[in-house]
Amino acid sequence: MLEIFTQLADWLTYSVFNLTPGTPVGSGVHFFIEDTSKILVLLVCLIYAIAFIRASLSVDKVRDYLQGKHKGVGYFLGSTFGAITPFCSCSSIPLFMGFVSAQIPIGVTIAFLITSPLVNEVVVIMLGSLLGIKFTVMYVAIGMLLGMIAGVVLDKCQAHRWLQPFLAKAYQQAGQIQSQSQSKEQTSQVMTMKDRHEIATAETKTIFGRVWKWVIIGVGLGAFIHGFVPAEWFEQNLASGQWWTVPVATLSAIPIYANASGVVPIMGSLLDKGMPIGTTLAFCMGAVAVSLPEFIMLKQVMRYRLLVAIAGYLLIAISITGWLFNAFY
Repeated sequence: MLEIFTQLADWLTYSVFNLTPGTPVGSGVHFFIEDTSKILVLLVCLIYAIAFIRASLSVDKVRDYLQGKHKGVGYFLGSTFGAITPFCSCSSIPLFMGFVSAQIPIGVTIAFLITSPLVNEVVVIMLGSLLGIKFTVMYVAIGMLLGMIAGVVLDKCQAHRWLQPFLAKAYQQAGQIQSQSQSKEQTSQVMTMKDRHEIATAETKTIFGRVWKWVIIGVGLGAFIHGFVPAEWFEQNLASGQWWTVPVATLSAIPIYANASGVVPIMGSLLDKGMPIGTTLAFCMGAVAVSLPEFIMLKQVMRYRLLVAIAGYLLIAISITGWLFNAFY
């Protein structure tokens, strides 16, 4: 299905706009059209689907299972779900909002949000063929571990307090809404399809209206950098292997917006140019997990305190990961 967006971008960029493939303008426009169309369509579909299901089904059992003594399992399940879903960092935001609205513990949703862009089945296949099974297993384990640790830490901090007011309110009132839905269900036995559709449509309009313009701004910034920032700079300045190259590589990746499957070939290119594996890993993980366009969009659902906490955690955790890989390899 996702190939439709690539074909649309190909047709508009190279046939309608008559731009040349491989040029900065052509690459940037293609990137913008493909990712904007994909994210906006996924945004509408996923918000509607989650709201429709939530209006139909009780989430009490799921919420109870993920809380209390099962919270550790919840972090693992959130991280695992992030690993098996083929979403980039921005595409996973609608699911994050759905989890929050369903009053799933904030730590579980954070575990999903962080793991989702780092790990997916395409990355596993590409990494396996490029760097071998051992490295791939280590990468997947680290990606999931980063998500779970972030979930534990932010749950302890009660990070739901740092969501944007409309989402924090949804988190706090989810139980009340669910109780009302259950009362209605007890009265009428079952909600009608029309009831579910109306609830899902209203929620989709509200959330989409808040975030669509930030999707365009964020992807537009990423498309500009994708087309005009040369990769040679990283190869020339970060290949020395000194300790400071790892945090610099992580920080330099912040302006970039790329999904994990798209960044794997860059890893191969950088390694071929002599960049140490830990530095390369730090740069690529930074590009998919700490990108500026992603955080511009996350600003619509999180306050600055939560954004800073997540960004700081990721920068430190990715740097440590890079140092360890440089030491062992």
